[in-house]
Amino acid sequence: MVLSMVDQHKPKCYLCSNVFENLEELRVHQEADHKEFIEFHKDVNDHSPAPGDVTVF
Repeated sequence: MVLSMVDQHKPKCYLCSNVFENLEELRVHQEADHKEFIEFHKDVNDHSPAPGDVTVF
């Protein structure tokens, strides 16, 4: 796969690879189209540890 060099300075949605003009448009897109994903990952402290997680002291 060859990626184009055009628009590399613009923010890109890591979930669907759409390119946006600015970060505000990206934020609005993610809150509208990927609402479930964003809400699930909004507060990491609310999630219980996954099996195999290790606490490092």
